Amino acid sequence: MSKTDEATDGNVALDEPISQVGIAGSRVDHVYNRVKEDIFDFRLLPGDRFTESQVADRLKVSRTPVREALYRLEREGYVFVHFRNGWSVRPFDFVMFENLYELRSVLETAAVRKICDLADISRLDELQSIWLGPEAERETEAMRAAELDEAFHTTIVDAAENPEIARVHNDVIERIRIIRRLDFTQGYRVERTYEEHAKILQALLRRRADTACSLLKAHIEESRAEVRKITIHRLQAARQS
Repeated sequence: MSKTDEATDGNVALDEPISQVGIAGSRVDHVYNRVKEDIFDFRLLPGDRFTESQVADRLKVSRTPVREALYRLEREGYVFVHFRNGWSVRPFDFVMFENLYELRSVLETAAVRKICDLADISRLDELQSIWLGPEAERETEAMRAAELDEAFHTTIVDAAENPEIARVHNDVIERIRIIRRLDFTQGYRVERTYEEHAKILQALLRRRADTACSLLKAHIEESRAEVRKITIHRLQAARQS
């Protein structure tokens, strides 16, 4: 398909160009992350059509890294390639994300039970200054709070000292990272996260596995429900704009 033919399809809402990157792999990652962010920020809506040339032109890269990034997104279920007719965003798959949240809960509660059986749980010490510290020192910026939240959960899994659980958990976290950040667009959710993390951590430090697991499951479920609600709201708003 020629560049001229491709330019007739759809619209892409990608905004700023990618700076020149030294290696092709980095360019693929940049394109992948930008398109994925556009999907989850609802600049690209389910069903929107676009072409490789349009993405390449906007991001100031060749079509090769664009194609590789899009096939990566296709394997993950975010986009669909049309034979000789560009690409489109797949319908939003709430079932997939809810399955990933369920898997995350299974992995993290398994990690909690392993931690409570370990002789040394000093790897949890680094979490105390953040989540059990003074209220005045709490992070309020949404993106930074999201990063701290992810670090809390990955630290717990890593502390279980099972690299296979950690490997699968990292894959799940990667796949839900962009949608998870929506949880911190509401101010009260940041405050709630501090409160819930503190209770989970206190139960872990006291080796109360059942309590920690119960708290953790409730925490993940509340996050999942909040993200779903925000996603539906933003999707509806984007369609009406």
